[in-house]
This record gives sequence, C-alpha cells and structure tokens, in this order.
Amino acid sequence: MYDDGDGPPRPGGEREARARAAEVRVAFEGMLQIRRLTGTGTGTGTGTADPEAVPAPWERGRMVRAVALALEAAGIAPSAVDADSGRRVATGYRVAGVPDEPGTVSVEWLGPHGGGAAGEEEGALADCARVLRRLGWDALVYRGRNRRRFVEVRPPHPGC
Repeated sequence: MYDDGDGPPRPGGEREARARAAEVRVAFEGMLQIRRLTGTGTGTGTGTADPEAVPAPWERGRMVRAVALALEAAGIAPSAVDADSGRRVATGYRVAGVPDEPGTVSVEWLGPHGGGAAGEEEGALADCARVLRRLGWDALVYRGRNRRRFVEVRPPHPGC
C-alpha cells in the first residue's frame, strides 16, 4: 500500500490518482486512529494528552512504511524506478532503513539523472522534515559524504 519511492511508477491517469489519494487518506486516518487507541501521546501544555502527538508502537516497528505513508498523505510525491532498467524515472522522496542504526530511517530526494532533483532537494527535504516533526518524529536534515542532503528520522526520545 505505501510507496517508499523505490517502486515502479504508478500507472493510470487522473482517475487512478484520485483513487490512490483516497486510499492514502484512509490509511493515514487509520494510522492516526492507532495512535489514539494506543494512547501513546504526550501532554500538549493544556493539561490533556494528545494521542496523535507521537508515533505509535505500530509505526516504530514499521518505520519505512509509516514515514512513507505520512509523506504521501501530506501530498509529497514519491520517486519511482523503472522495473526493467532499474533507472529512476520520477523525482520525489525515497525512504529507506539505515542498516547500521536500527530504529532509524533516511529520506532522500531523488530523480532521474539530470532531472534537477539535486537542485530541489534542500527545499523538498525541509518540507519532508516539517511534515514528520508535526507528526512527532525526530527529523533532522544532514549533508552526506557525497554532499547530497538527507533527512534522518527517529522516534522521539523518551520523555519528549
């Protein structure tokens, strides 16, 4: 259901796009409902707990899926890869686990070679980080060894 940005492009036209948007809305609302039911939220400063303020255990156990769903629900497009050639064919986010750091995922902004993704990445990744922070994730933008930026995403620290 989720789109981590490493799959094939979505087929179809406007009708399929509307159907996908509806699926994403339902899935995202389901994720928020899980947060409400598990009651893992933190205080809002008003004396009440906000159950939607932090990721639920379900999300923490499936971070790639949860982060990708949050980004797509916010209207941020995923990247895509051609199934036959393996070449990137659409510009957007890609969410991946960080092998050396369990409980951490990275969000990159990728696109076809020469398609301008590198020039868009600073603003696009800042948008991704804002969306994720609003949903209670710790999301920081870094610059990697290759000078390309990425967002490192983790669950909030206990007590936050």
